[in-house]
Amino acid sequence: MSRLTRLWPLAAIAAASLTACGGSDSGTASTPTATTSGVVTGSYFEHAKVCIDANANAQCDSGEASTYTDAKGAFTLTGQGAVVAEIGTDAFRNDDTGAHNAVTRKLVFRAPASANAVVSAISTELAALMDSNGGKLDDARNQLATRLGVTADKLLEDHNKETDSNIKATLQAEIEQAIDLIATAVASGGDIGTAIRDGVTKRVALQNIKNVVVIYAENRGFDNLYGLFPGANGIPGVNPTAVGTVEPQKDFDGSALASLPPTWGGFTASGQTVTLPQASTVGWANKPFRIDDPAGVNGTGVVVGQNVITRDLVHRFYNNQMQINGGKNDKFTAFSDAGGLVMGYYDGSAMSMWKLAQQYTLADNFFMGAFGGSFLNHQYLVCACAPVYPNAETSVASGSISVVDTDANGNFKSLSLKPTSPASIQTGTAQYVNDSTLTAKDGTGVYYAVNTMQPPYQPSGNAPASTDSTKLLADPTKATTLPAQTQDTIASLLDRRGITWAWYSGAWSAVTANSALIYNNTTPNFQPHHQPFNYYSAFSPVDHADYRAAHLKDYDSSFLADAAAGKLPAVSFYKPQGNLNQHAGYANVTDGDAHIANVIAQLQKSPQWNNMLIVVTYDENGGFYDHAPVPKADRWGPGTRIPAIVISPFAKRGFVDHTQYDTASVLRFITHRFALPTLPGLKLRDDSLIANGKPAMGDLTNALTFPAQ
Repeated sequence: MSRLTRLWPLAAIAAASLTACGGSDSGTASTPTATTSGVVTGSYFEHAKVCIDANANAQCDSGEASTYTDAKGAFTLTGQGAVVAEIGTDAFRNDDTGAHNAVTRKLVFRAPASANAVVSAISTELAALMDSNGGKLDDARNQLATRLGVTADKLLEDHNKETDSNIKATLQAEIEQAIDLIATAVASGGDIGTAIRDGVTKRVALQNIKNVVVIYAENRGFDNLYGLFPGANGIPGVNPTAVGTVEPQKDFDGSALASLPPTWGGFTASGQTVTLPQASTVGWANKPFRIDDPAGVNGTGVVVGQNVITRDLVHRFYNNQMQINGGKNDKFTAFSDAGGLVMGYYDGSAMSMWKLAQQYTLADNFFMGAFGGSFLNHQYLVCACAPVYPNAETSVASGSISVVDTDANGNFKSLSLKPTSPASIQTGTAQYVNDSTLTAKDGTGVYYAVNTMQPPYQPSGNAPASTDSTKLLADPTKATTLPAQTQDTIASLLDRRGITWAWYSGAWSAVTANSALIYNNTTPNFQPHHQPFNYYSAFSPVDHADYRAAHLKDYDSSFLADAAAGKLPAVSFYKPQGNLNQHAGYANVTDGDAHIANVIAQLQKSPQWNNMLIVVTYDENGGFYDHAPVPKADRWGPGTRIPAIVISPFAKRGFVDHTQYDTASVLRFITHRFALPTLPGLKLRDDSLIANGKPAMGDLTNALTFPAQ
């Protein structure tokens, strides 16, 4: 273990203490031998090396009294003082249920001399705060207790013995999250003590942010909009700060394409004055190209500006994995229905959002949370999970189970191709046996919804059944109506902590009054599958109308008014209506860019701005190519890289953040800011990344600085 920077001499505190926990007195005239007894918790760590940190360097050195914990995490040491526990991968984590799990990441816990009976991730946080405040334990306890919403005495107790279930859950959640922070610091191999101290200090400093606003735009990859951004990992060969190379696009058989395939069906969406037919897109060079070239795209002489709507591109769960092709990103054209268009990018330097990215923080290593499209990535934004379709094989959706090819271990390889599928992408798009809404049954017998399905409640793409007297439900006999979901979401966790929140959606009230505005391909072109909470039973308009009304709100009548009045909840999500969300196929880049920039300008005038964090990101890549290798994690993702901009008085100015993030980094931030339990999907993602040799996803705090710049 690396040598640490000398920290606040916690051992010095012991000088004022006559005895430590478990101290003894022989009752004789000889000098008594003082001992320190305690427990290493979280649950209980067995075979952790524990020592008296005599030289206050936060590690166990030769010559310092040390021992190893027993199966209950208990230890007794000769001597008094601050305690350090070094937990290696030869240790185990036990709990009262009989679990006995090997530790997979090295940890270092600390406990101050005046509170060393329980050594845990929380005591480590307290010690780190004391390093920054001159060694004041009470101040550190009060600071952390305030953040967690518990009394200060609870921080120094064995949380395993806590009888209040809510307090126990809060402490356990904090322990798990602090363990992640500590493990990351230890794995970095640098100055571990400083890394832990800085991480804990920043997490406590998140209290300065009172309002989080998430603006969720549509369907743009990072290279597509920000590939030319100075200092970012943009398009290789075009942006000098790019990292890596552009792998030539391959055909179905893995051979390099001599040229890009045509843009099937034409380059531009119908009904516009600017048109570029399929025949004009043949023979383009096999490399990225600028869509909005002022001389005309790829030598055609046709100027396709950012105010022109291009055709849509396939962006579905299995297709995205096939395009990524194990990280090579070389089959985007092969498994797209849009041919060469996937390789297009814009010069975004004239965009209003580009200018905001220059002022604040642009994240250039931010990946869409799930493979595929909008439906699943909206679900991932709120639950870090995929929706479940119970008993799909005997349901009305039985014909919607996708047919896939797997390897010998049952891992996905590709969608099953029809025998009549073209041999080359140059002659036609891939034809699948069944590329539909549901996964095949997994090893536990569960089916998941991964491509667009409709909410069970109105507004929905499926009208009410004729027998529905309320007219508030979607027809459950339609194969595309998803049964109501019951999983935990970030909303349910916020509710349990008493934290206010709302989802604001463009045209929500208008479409509730007039369902003809759903998918109307003009204004507002409301998209029901972009409303993730409308899939959950907790938001039933029949059973929970009041709760629904309190949290699912109309952008047009409420969002900016709430911001102006200083009444935005602690957490706000804003979903722009269809024509303003930048989705290829039905929206252009310009209108959404102007709209989102204007929303931000209004938020900056809010009385809440001084304590606000705004995150602008995209649900997914929209089928567009991006060159950045995608880190391997779990079965749901992450998928292709997308843009994200962090805007706040606390955001680093003019900064390009290379930290690895994904969509659920938004949830990680909310979780850490409001001391929430960790959603299972967040743990699955980070554990899977680590198992594949990658770092866990960040929580956006590397984009922030305290105090505000």
